[in-house]
Amino acid sequence: MSNPIVKKNTEVWKSGVAKSITFIVTKDCQLACKYCYLVGKNDKERMSWDVAKKAIDYILSHEQDFTEASVVWDFIGGEPFLEIDLIDRICDYIKTEMYRLNHHWFNSYRFSFSTNGINYDSDKVQNYILKNKDHISIGITIDGTKAKHDLNRIWKGDGLERGSYDDVVRNIPLWLAQFPDGATKVTISSADIPYIKESVLHLYSIGIHEVNINCVFEDVWKEGDDKLFEDQLIELADAIIDNRLYNDYACSFFTERLGKPLDCVLDNGNWCGAGKMLSIDAAGNFYPCTRFAQYSLRNKKAWIIGNVYDGIDKNKLRPFLTLDRCTQSTEECINCEEAEGCAWCQGENYDAADTDTIYQRSTAICKMHKARVRANNYYWNKLFAKLEAEGQREEYYKNKKTISNESC
Repeated sequence: MSNPIVKKNTEVWKSGVAKSITFIVTKDCQLACKYCYLVGKNDKERMSWDVAKKAIDYILSHEQDFTEASVVWDFIGGEPFLEIDLIDRICDYIKTEMYRLNHHWFNSYRFSFSTNGINYDSDKVQNYILKNKDHISIGITIDGTKAKHDLNRIWKGDGLERGSYDDVVRNIPLWLAQFPDGATKVTISSADIPYIKESVLHLYSIGIHEVNINCVFEDVWKEGDDKLFEDQLIELADAIIDNRLYNDYACSFFTERLGKPLDCVLDNGNWCGAGKMLSIDAAGNFYPCTRFAQYSLRNKKAWIIGNVYDGIDKNKLRPFLTLDRCTQSTEECINCEEAEGCAWCQGENYDAADTDTIYQRSTAICKMHKARVRANNYYWNKLFAKLEAEGQREEYYKNKKTISNESC
């Protein structure tokens, strides 16, 4: 089944102005990815229609508390498409209620998914996509080459560590036919650093033009990983530039705004959106983002800010609204000469902190960020020299493909 749907996923829809509301529809998944931050996945916690309806009713009836001009209704798991029947019912109800209430989100919304892609071609998923084609964004996670993908993204339960690459890649042509500018998200952990270059090039070769790629925030990095990482990125930079792939392809590891000092007055925003987002789980609990739900935490208790029955407790939400770069960073981070673009996850900050605080920034990713900065400098110096020599710099910027630098 193929339904041509022309959608551009290259920019995050209404980035910075849309409210993000996430339904954790299931904690189940067909896979047991080794780097997954969802440490408490299971096949028992599945959202009921009653909880979903109560969440929607609460949100849409408190329009004064959700004043953003637009909304992204996000669905995650586990694997969200395992609950496609529930999702279909949720989306139908959202649309009819926004219309009935003449809600200001009525014609400014998206349904968003990040899926492992395994059952993307099922009739139910395809019918859902066709029905919502004007208001939908879908990303399929494929990690690169078969070797890299199968290293971490394995089927759960049979003890054989069977990789899922073949089960995902078969659906990439259908996905790209429907979302020609579809982007994928690649995760890097210590074990798969040697596969970075060949994996990005492989994803380009199967038709994916935008690769959003990031290192995990958890403290998994070994001695020497940063040097291996830098070497891989430099090799990737050479391949992209020497083969002129920069004209048609993008990789989020290379961005011009990276690795400069930041000012605590002018550049003091919070990297993470926790607190401005809202997540709902199967029990009907509200969270400042998914990473504060219990199944996302290794060491800490869930940070619940309310529920579908009693609403949002603004006192429990208030600490998140005061977060910025300098209130949670060490002096070393604040004064770092390469601070720009160094990301953090608020949930990982909380989980890794010495106490139950969200004001202690985790720095496990520091050396990987600095390695990326060095490789990024190499990339842009080489590219600019090439463009200048060929008289193409102005033309490059005219046709440059802007990508979203996803990091969390």
